Amino acid sequence: MKDYLLALDQGTTSSRAILFTRGGAVVSSAQIPFPQHYPKPGWVEHDPMELLTSQLQAAAQCVEKSGVRPGDIAAVGLANQRETAVVWERKTGRPVGNAIVWQCRRTADFCTQLQQEGYGEAIREKTGLVVDAYFSGTKYQWILDHVPGARARAERGELLCGTVDSWLLWNLTGGKVHASDYSNCCRTMLFDIHRLTWDEDLCRLMKVPMDWLPQPVPNSGDLGTIAPGVPYLENLAGLPIRGAAGDQQAALFGQGCFAPGQLKNTYGTGCFTLMNTGKAVRSQNGLLTCIGWGLGGETTYVLEGSVFNAGSSIQWLRDELGLIQISHEVDILAESVPDNGGVYLVSAFTGLGAPHWDMYARGTILGLTRGTTKGHLCRATLEGIAYQTADLIAAMEKDAGQKITGLRVDGGASVSDFMMQYQADLLDVPVERPEVVETTAWGAACLAGLGAGVWKDKEELLRDRKPGKVYLPQTDRSREYAKWKKALERAKAWEE
Repeated sequence: MKDYLLALDQGTTSSRAILFTRGGAVVSSAQIPFPQHYPKPGWVEHDPMELLTSQLQAAAQCVEKSGVRPGDIAAVGLANQRETAVVWERKTGRPVGNAIVWQCRRTADFCTQLQQEGYGEAIREKTGLVVDAYFSGTKYQWILDHVPGARARAERGELLCGTVDSWLLWNLTGGKVHASDYSNCCRTMLFDIHRLTWDEDLCRLMKVPMDWLPQPVPNSGDLGTIAPGVPYLENLAGLPIRGAAGDQQAALFGQGCFAPGQLKNTYGTGCFTLMNTGKAVRSQNGLLTCIGWGLGGETTYVLEGSVFNAGSSIQWLRDELGLIQISHEVDILAESVPDNGGVYLVSAFTGLGAPHWDMYARGTILGLTRGTTKGHLCRATLEGIAYQTADLIAAMEKDAGQKITGLRVDGGASVSDFMMQYQADLLDVPVERPEVVETTAWGAACLAGLGAGVWKDKEELLRDRKPGKVYLPQTDRSREYAKWKKALERAKAWEE
């Protein structure tokens, strides 16, 4: 029986590939970074060929290191950075220019114009999103308007566009599949999440031709096969591609959050919290309504919110303040003091994300004294991440109309035992860090495994899931949380 699954995890700064067993054990992995391009302040680009090549090389290296025969791999699954926009030639496959990355702010003025003209409510009603340069639709429009001849060529059918999942699928299948899964489609600001189709009015509003958009498809099923002659993957030709999802939805799936009310938080550069709501829930508290996945003819919806600065706060301690040399030292220093010494940090270095959406807020520290040490600052930094996450989850509880019963966590900063325990205390629920920490890649592998018949359904998949480390609430942190809230108000009032 083919019990191996290959996950391709294409991220913002690197491409990874991981080969898993059916039980979730990592057999081998490979990771290849690629350059970031910053042509102007606030602009972020990737060379699509550098992105693609790094992913193909990572896949080849991963399988070669494993010693597993390609014929023993049941299927391939894809996970990807979301919202990044790529445009390429239908005939040659050559990109017309660099990809515009999700972080890029070049279309902010147009988004402001859309809001001022009163389109915000209609866009949110159909897409579940707030109007923001974060999403792909206005990036496509920018490429059409600024790359010489692009609009005329697109209207003649000579060009194709897509997010990173589409770019990978098109190249892996030798140009046979131009598709995008629901979890990526819903991050474009062009997709009706209720009808599961591109919206004609939104495409017209953003001047994006519907004909060049990829075909929306469920997240698990037949997404083609690796074509003969794909560079670096000649030995993998014929492998079926059976799953795909945006990275955050893939992580939610990899965490086994299949029931409404279950949620996960990824502690990366920022924090991304997703709650399975089953049906679509319109947020009244500053969150986004998105598609989690389409599977077996059913569509699962999620509420999503993001904290802009989490792991980046730890990097700030290391790179800008020089308080630590390596990230793990923040834990050691935080635990070297009995409490935070009255110091509270709001890491709004680039504004506040959900549920506040305040781009003018700035990082704020309150409670400094001559007795404040590196340990107090490190502890306040980790506590601050937990506080912002708690704010996000409180908004989710209001929207969902129910209290959470637990939180599943992943991401680089989730290795902090101190912060995970503090998060459990703050939320007053168990916090679980899974045994399989590569949850994004594992989620893509699980979707592929379901599509390939490795598991017959999600219930069988859950039976294979191994429990991780659980942090149980030990201390009431409500008083500290209230004090941090005062610091939060100072951060939000910075421009007043």
